[in-house]
Amino acid sequence: MIHDTLQIKNKTLTTRLVFPPMATHSSAKGHISADLINHYTAIAKNPLVGTIITEHAYVDPTGKVDDKQVSLASDDVLLAQRHLVSSIHAVRPELIVIAQMNHSGAWTNEDPVGYELLSSSDVTCRGRKARALTKEEIKYLVGQYAAAARRVQAAGYDGVEIHCAHAYLLNQFYSPLLNTRTDEYGPQSLENRTRFLLEVVAAVRDAVGPDYLVAVRLGGCDYQPGGSTIEDAAQTAVLLEKAGVDLIDLSGGTCRYIRQDHQEPGYFSDMSAAVKAVVSVPVLVTGGIQTPADAEALLQAGKADLVGVGRALYKNPRWGFNQ
Repeated sequence: MIHDTLQIKNKTLTTRLVFPPMATHSSAKGHISADLINHYTAIAKNPLVGTIITEHAYVDPTGKVDDKQVSLASDDVLLAQRHLVSSIHAVRPELIVIAQMNHSGAWTNEDPVGYELLSSSDVTCRGRKARALTKEEIKYLVGQYAAAARRVQAAGYDGVEIHCAHAYLLNQFYSPLLNTRTDEYGPQSLENRTRFLLEVVAAVRDAVGPDYLVAVRLGGCDYQPGGSTIEDAAQTAVLLEKAGVDLIDLSGGTCRYIRQDHQEPGYFSDMSAAVKAVVSVPVLVTGGIQTPADAEALLQAGKADLVGVGRALYKNPRWGFNQ
């Protein structure tokens, strides 16, 4: 099944294997570096890979993880972004390339110089205090996501992915562990917790049009007491499909990309199976997949439509092919 094609909108994925977004922290003050181009073109040469989702890029300077994160926050990055996409497509024109965009909120490696740390609520994260976004600031950031999505489309990417996982900003609203608001964005209901995310989805869809591929990386379950649950993930996936999302990419919430005491291939596959059962759009699962046989087994078992292999491909771009 790895070699099966998959149609998403007007795009044909040539295989079911995805290189998911993995931060390299190798940009040059937000711009695409030569090292970054070499990194992605090396992976593009692997014929098992049908899709590359590039590492998270910040939509606003207040949401930078660090100074080596890629930027989508201004038009001056467009030339270098186009060069990255064209370089990947020069290796394999049929490869689907999706850009992930993000706001880190309180989850940063360092305080963004000149900016307050922002979050869903007044929280302390990684030893630093953040304050709750106002409704006006939420509206502003929705616009920043939309503007970044337009840049992604203008740069020639095949699609855009909205990051709502790994304890970053949108996930800070989604997780009851980090959301203590008392307004309509608060934790009182799943509708409230997903409101910001769905506003971003609507703005992005409006910005890129009806035919462009829009994905969401959903940290659907915190796998912690009092956190978001697999049931939440399934219900949110239904909302995302209704909102026009074309691909749901599942990972961890506040547990980030690991699951405590779990190292089996596809350790988020209990979540992906639950989500796949309630939506018709493709579902992508990542986590702990070490061999092509692992990926094939997950696909054969119906746990997901697509399988992401991150660390193994990061270490060896020729993973699974002529090793």
